[in-house]
Amino acid sequence: MSRSSSQYNVVVIGGGPGGLVAAAGLAGLGARVALVERDRMGGDCLNTGCVPSKALIASARVAHLQRHAGRYGLTPQDGQVDVARVFERMRLRRAHLAHHDSPERFESLGVHVYHGAPGLFLSPAAVQVGDETLHADRFVIATGARALVPATPGLKETPHYTNENFFDDLTTAPPSLAIMGGGPIGTEMAQAMSRLGVPTTIIEMGPHLLAREDPDATSVVSAALAADGVEILTGHTAKEVMPGPVSLGPRSVRVTIEQQATGEMQQREFGALLVAVGRAPNVQGLGLNAAGVTHDPRHGIKVDATLQTSRKNIFAIGDVASPYKFTHVADAQARTVIRNILIPFKPVKFATRVIPWCTYTDPECAHVGHNETSARQAGLNFAVHKFQLSELDRAVLEDMTEGFVKVLADDRGRILGATVVGTGAGDWIHEYVTAMKHGISLPALAGMIHAYPTLGEASRRPADAFMRTRLTPMARRILGWRWGRHKPD
Repeated sequence: MSRSSSQYNVVVIGGGPGGLVAAAGLAGLGARVALVERDRMGGDCLNTGCVPSKALIASARVAHLQRHAGRYGLTPQDGQVDVARVFERMRLRRAHLAHHDSPERFESLGVHVYHGAPGLFLSPAAVQVGDETLHADRFVIATGARALVPATPGLKETPHYTNENFFDDLTTAPPSLAIMGGGPIGTEMAQAMSRLGVPTTIIEMGPHLLAREDPDATSVVSAALAADGVEILTGHTAKEVMPGPVSLGPRSVRVTIEQQATGEMQQREFGALLVAVGRAPNVQGLGLNAAGVTHDPRHGIKVDATLQTSRKNIFAIGDVASPYKFTHVADAQARTVIRNILIPFKPVKFATRVIPWCTYTDPECAHVGHNETSARQAGLNFAVHKFQLSELDRAVLEDMTEGFVKVLADDRGRILGATVVGTGAGDWIHEYVTAMKHGISLPALAGMIHAYPTLGEASRRPADAFMRTRLTPMARRILGWRWGRHKPD
């Protein structure tokens, strides 16, 4: 397509997962589309998030299996790890996937890519990109989020990692690693680095890891991390950070840690520090005031249920506008925006009732809908139906018995939410995603045939537990009477 005109149907600002889906989808439907990305195409997911972290986790899992081969009747290996080689493998796998998000590929799809230049709104209908001004009928803001660095004294002045530089700048194993934050990034990287031979400590101010999950789920994950050698300091806060001794390396730190319950202070030294305390939306430098788009630094861009901003011709998707900071949410929101741009007279709302997520520790912790904590906060009436993986044949055979499946349902068996903790939980949570999306109840799940022996068979067991609750005292008496009449003489 010619760039002779700066007039577009849609300008997408941000080349992460949401922006790429929106740009490719709209261009494929015949729209004249421009995509603006100031940094690396693919966004956090490809470059500094999902992709590199899962590659590291894969290597760490193999090292773990080598050391624990005795569980399978095999000879354990020493599991010696060359962290530099592991990180090089991660970068090669990331590069292998990067072409899917390259400017060249999107140009071939009919998208005009403005790569390396920031986008600055001049008005609700125009954005400046380098030396050019692009005009459009519609805009989609998909600028994502960045690592949040707290105002801990000394932290900004002390060399440290966030997810944005950890995967590229770490080239050799530090003698030890401290991680501020016990959320998904903190727990995943703590377990991976510990399995790769780096003594690792998590400093988490909350009472348990993975604050958005129920305590029974986090206790399984915490026990697994502890078994892998991770030191977990929940209820602790990093009060001050300063450079550590040179003997521990050029990025060493000295951290003053406070135990919140007692006020007791301790000073610890680590070879490196990873800050993983949350994400901040990228709203700065966009000229949002000139565009008339309501926003704030903490919550990002305000959107309605159809993902429109305060300016009806401007949409916002992904981490810059959503409390659900996941790649799959940005993807789904992009698809909603594509439809609402194409059919503006009948917009659809982005549904948030059935959004799954997963923390990729070992065992994994996956979740959709309500958990017990959120259901109580919402005042819902529900019952809990829970099945331990230690009772599942395939889990016993695979030595993967840590974890459980837990389903919340009303008295008719309608599913309100599910939590799965176990190996591969992120894959088999989707049976519950499908059930909730399409109104499939626990009685219906109980009637489904699941292949034996599989881990996915565990998905049916809470449904079986629900069906046993349907056998009321009256039903028991009737059945007892019936079979009692047919006892042999």
